Amino acid sequence: MTWPTPDLASLLAALEPQAGLAQRHVWLIDLLDWVRGTRDSVPGATARVQMFLDAVEARPDVQLKLQAWWVALVDSVDVTTLLADFGFARGTALLDEAAERIRNKLLPRSPETIDASELFVLALPSTFDAQWLYALDEATMNRLSALLTPQSPQGASRWQHALLDAITYCAGQILSTGFAPGLRLRMSESAREAQPFHALIRDVESLRVEVLHALRTPDRLLEAAQRLRERLEACRAAAATVYTHFEDNGISVDLVFRLRQLRARILRVRELLDCLLSLQPAATAAHLLAHLVEVGQERRSLRALLASNSSLLAAKVAERSAETGEHYITRTAAEYRSMVKKAAGGGAVMAITTLVKLGLYALALSAFWSGFWAGVNYAVSFVLVQLLHFTVATKQPAMTAPAMAAKLKELASGEAIESFVDEVTHLVRSQVAAVLGNVLVVYPLVLGLALLIAWAKGAPAIGAHEASHVLESLHLLGPSLLFAAFTGVLLFASSIIAGWTENWFVLHRLDSAVRYNPRITARLGKERAARWASFLRNNLSGFAANISLGFMLGLVPAFAGFFGLGLDVRHVTLSAGQLGAATAALGWGIVHQSAFWWAVATLPLLGILNVSVSFYLAFRLALRAHNVSGVDRSRIYAAMRSRLFKAPLSFFAPERQAA
Repeated sequence: MTWPTPDLASLLAALEPQAGLAQRHVWLIDLLDWVRGTRDSVPGATARVQMFLDAVEARPDVQLKLQAWWVALVDSVDVTTLLADFGFARGTALLDEAAERIRNKLLPRSPETIDASELFVLALPSTFDAQWLYALDEATMNRLSALLTPQSPQGASRWQHALLDAITYCAGQILSTGFAPGLRLRMSESAREAQPFHALIRDVESLRVEVLHALRTPDRLLEAAQRLRERLEACRAAAATVYTHFEDNGISVDLVFRLRQLRARILRVRELLDCLLSLQPAATAAHLLAHLVEVGQERRSLRALLASNSSLLAAKVAERSAETGEHYITRTAAEYRSMVKKAAGGGAVMAITTLVKLGLYALALSAFWSGFWAGVNYAVSFVLVQLLHFTVATKQPAMTAPAMAAKLKELASGEAIESFVDEVTHLVRSQVAAVLGNVLVVYPLVLGLALLIAWAKGAPAIGAHEASHVLESLHLLGPSLLFAAFTGVLLFASSIIAGWTENWFVLHRLDSAVRYNPRITARLGKERAARWASFLRNNLSGFAANISLGFMLGLVPAFAGFFGLGLDVRHVTLSAGQLGAATAALGWGIVHQSAFWWAVATLPLLGILNVSVSFYLAFRLALRAHNVSGVDRSRIYAAMRSRLFKAPLSFFAPERQAA
């Protein structure tokens, strides 16, 4: 529902300087709403501003009322908070700012306020306001300024005082952030020794003296302003050295957030300084307000906040995953055979995992505890696969995608594209080898173990009902493919958890703590502590990925069922093992059932979806993290199609080496 906008005559009649605080602010909101009109024409909005000025200038009584209203407004509202703080977070942590933005989206604002920032949001709420403010010419702004403040004050004006106060407040925030231990200790040694933040307030005060004392020469004012600009640039450069520390020692999202706030504060001081020194103060004031409207729009976006401040963490997660992913790409026949052997070992471990899972079903636990112990089973198995240096095929794509994306930055020639296509073929056949190694081992091994269990106890490992349920759940025409794609999302999520955990471990220097902490070395000894530190540094990412994936595979279906979502997981290796158990339970007559062949047909599609969804999500994250946006993807796709037609087998098996 939209409220009717009053006409200009009604607005001028409603102008009452002696009205209450809220009523005066509501009049301003109504006036600007009238200026916006239907919000589809910038010339129309600027024309309405001209109409307002003409109407006020034609009526001296309205001029006096408008001037009195303006005096009441600037006396009751703190403009400095708008100039200095609007668009900045009130807290120093990312989550605090995210919560603040959510509150601002959900809760209405009151015009009964002395905070100019709150009034600004109510009065100029849309991007259209920035457009028509930018379109106001200097003559129009000078007319408006003359109507509001007809007599030029002696010395510094109220506007200059507000700008100086805002610069001082911003400088104080910059100083506070620059002296914070979390940032100061991460700056380079040369930046700390230069002490750029120490003299910032002194330079601001020098500027204030030059502005407030009109007898001083303009040259001294310009010199003071230039010193402040140079000081701000030195502060920005010192803060930027923290990013170098991040590259080597892990990233803190909260520290990135504070660095971005610091940089934005420095830019705000520069803008305020330009306004202060401008020879057309009214026009520059309009441009500053227009910019603040844009800042306000950006600050309303929760997505923009999380995206901008998590980009470096995404880059670090992708970088760490890329380092791991290189180990999963086979390029030679020997590496290919090694991958098949590792996948076979992983399939053997997953065969035991499958039987344990089926045993848990026989306990008929509640949904949560069934999911919990299934998660424990998966997690233990995945960790065992890691420690034995085996592999599970579906764990690879989320790690290999960042390694592939890192190479996209080098695509500047045809040779580079061909090299990238070579890597794609290496990756695809590595995935094929791993999936085949898993599935071709887990199915017969589970079948054999289930027959052995049936022989030992005189009854099938699982009942005929459970076996029929396995066939039904794996039917190609059922929801299995959707569940396989969802499992790919969980695989990707586990890689994110792994990258984040390793980044956290490195950021807090826990490997160094384990290696050198006196209490730890006293208990373990120096050599054992060093071995533990090296072991954790090399394996923590894998532990985090495997344990998180295990519990997600076990618990997510239980939680989804609680909320009635009906989601389940379909992991190609586990599904192949379950099919082996069902074969043992139903006997060789199963091959005459169409349900069995539907399930067999489903397995390769499960593997494709597990792998492709996980790879796609990780690849997109890596592209964003590496800022790969200008790549001519059509050339890449054309080169890949050409390779597929010319050498299709290269995607499935390594080329034979010439003797």
